[in-house]
Amino acid sequence: MALDTVAIAQRNPDAVQPFAELGLKPDEYARIKEILGRRPTSSELAMYSVMWSEHCSYKSSKVHLKQFGDKAVKTDALLVGIGENAGVVDVGQGYAVTFKIESHNHPSFIEPYQGAATGVGGIVRDILTMGARPIAVMDPLRFGPADAADTRRVLPGIIAGVGGYGNCLGLPNIGGEVVFDETYIGNPLVNALCVGVMKHSDIKLAKAAGAGNLVVLYGAKTGGDGIGGVSVLASETFDSTGPAKRPAVQVGDPFVEKVLIECSLEIFAEDLVVGIQDLGGAGLSCATSELASGGSGGMKVELDRVPLRDATLSPEEILMSESQERMCAIVEPKHIDRFLEICKKWDVTVTVIGEVTDGERLEITWHGDLIVDVPPRTVAHDGPVYNRPLAKPEYVDRVNAEKVIVPRPSTAGEIKSTVLKLAATPNLADKSWVTSQYDRYVQGNTIQSQPDDSGMVRIDEKTHLGVAIATDANANWSYLNPYEGAKLALAEAARNIATAGAIPLAVTNCLNFGSPEDPGVMWQFAESVRGLADGCLEMGLPVTGGNVSFYNQTGAIAILPTPVIGVLGVIDDVRTRTPMSFDRAGLELYLLGETADDIAGSEWAYMHGQRGGCAPVADLQREMRLIELLVAGRTSQIFTAAHDLSQGGLSASLTEMVLRHNVGADITIANIEVALISESPGRVIVAIDPAKLEQLLALAKKQDIDIVKIGTTGGDNLVINGAVIPLNELRTAHTETFPKLFG
Repeated sequence: MALDTVAIAQRNPDAVQPFAELGLKPDEYARIKEILGRRPTSSELAMYSVMWSEHCSYKSSKVHLKQFGDKAVKTDALLVGIGENAGVVDVGQGYAVTFKIESHNHPSFIEPYQGAATGVGGIVRDILTMGARPIAVMDPLRFGPADAADTRRVLPGIIAGVGGYGNCLGLPNIGGEVVFDETYIGNPLVNALCVGVMKHSDIKLAKAAGAGNLVVLYGAKTGGDGIGGVSVLASETFDSTGPAKRPAVQVGDPFVEKVLIECSLEIFAEDLVVGIQDLGGAGLSCATSELASGGSGGMKVELDRVPLRDATLSPEEILMSESQERMCAIVEPKHIDRFLEICKKWDVTVTVIGEVTDGERLEITWHGDLIVDVPPRTVAHDGPVYNRPLAKPEYVDRVNAEKVIVPRPSTAGEIKSTVLKLAATPNLADKSWVTSQYDRYVQGNTIQSQPDDSGMVRIDEKTHLGVAIATDANANWSYLNPYEGAKLALAEAARNIATAGAIPLAVTNCLNFGSPEDPGVMWQFAESVRGLADGCLEMGLPVTGGNVSFYNQTGAIAILPTPVIGVLGVIDDVRTRTPMSFDRAGLELYLLGETADDIAGSEWAYMHGQRGGCAPVADLQREMRLIELLVAGRTSQIFTAAHDLSQGGLSASLTEMVLRHNVGADITIANIEVALISESPGRVIVAIDPAKLEQLLALAKKQDIDIVKIGTTGGDNLVINGAVIPLNELRTAHTETFPKLFG
């Protein structure tokens, strides 16, 4: 292809350009021409197409996401909020923690291993660019039915990709989810979270300030993998025969990234950068335009200086490539020699590709010819904003009116059968087949991980300060009521932090939905955002950032609305955390919280082909009181164990508790037909030494939380209202599912 320069674009204004093939609408193309006062060059068109894609520009979600700012909680703990690569919160003792969750859904459907691996790599670099050392990852995943051919194709590769990349980086995987539902066939959800730690003084931002400062590209060379990549893939619906656009999925090299991390941290430690940005979605198009837009001037870049793995790449391909393991730094000239020296020490490829100017344009040349001359903000931040039509889908009132009719266990035989079926169903079965492929303890600071309610890592080895993170989403509830579904997911994630005794501090989110061009999907999205914003405001938790993933549908079939909510909490001494389960006999078990007939959206209902009724309504004031009780109980060491009730209700939680240390329990509970399978939110099982009962009752009374004794620990069986379930039989049911399906 002949080089298309700015001069040629001015001389040939009517040249036909493939804007539609690049995903731009006619009015968007017209807007670009209006901004530039001419047609764009082919390189400018490439930049605008990837940066104005749904994945990069949030053009369909911006009008709703601003609620996270409008309803923002003012808190001294928030050091960096929405708008940077990741949010940063103060966790005390001079430490700051940064965390974020993002999606890599469509690439993982096309190429499961590399799609998932590069999803992990990308979120780790987002954390690194804030100046932090990455310390842990998590992976909330969604798949089609466990026995579906498509699931058997994608799940093993995705698990291997997550584990392979994270393990090679030396990052513990401390939690996540594996959930199955037919709506995810053809649209697996691969959401990846990373958390990092730094001192307050180490925080870095994405800005190119200071005329004369140098633009430095370092890390891997640029290749043809990932041209268009996630920026294009994630911005279009899959049709029934596969995606219309199949750009190359990025190929990751975790060993290159590991070296890049250590090299970057040494550079940061010597304070050698003014601004820093990783190259993820939209590659160099994003890094250059965002750095220039975030700074105070312009930028000149010589694109032919970019080190290439493939010498045949055109300028447009270089600008669109999403090759992994690359970073772009702004460096003062006085620091460049030391910067280059550190890169040489780590054997990291490094090249000065340009400089910051005192102008207002991003100018990119190719062998001396000017091929890009744009106002950087129009590329990075001033893309199209759509207030798309939204309408409550017709199904909502219809399914809310449905009566959920499922078997209700009452006899000993029915109770045993129900517990064993719930223990073995893929959504609740033991996930060791998955988690055994992840290194959960590398670095030596993992305090707890799957299958605990939350992951926890120590961040200071002297004081034992730590953070806990949980991710949650109940897409069944979000399907029935997206507003309440988002609030309930927030409450569950916060509760999962608190069962260990950590104090919830901040929120990130990954909002996974179908096509925004469907008014029904857009209504689900708008309601979910409204619910999350309202919930965070009520609970006093700031939203630090996140991700929107649209177009998760095949033809007309959209995924369930799946807002994955991540909550981070702080614990002053990880040695005092409350474990998930008991390890000895003679303890008393109490159920905190109120149980109602909440079968709608439950796992038991799903197992019986039912997806109707009304979702529970979140009582966030009560949730906050329960959290206070759990944190106070940890502080005063009342609890021997505490475990959240969520999917699978009481049955699933008891199964997990008794199998953890192979210690049984004898349970007696009223209204067993409801109590065993209900998924009422805001409930926790606690185990205590009988001598601490008065303290527990006083806490429950102070916080106005319902409490009822349900049993005692000990023996080789789980006994529920006289139904005897031997632990070895329960363990077989719980652990055989995944090996039979995938092993």
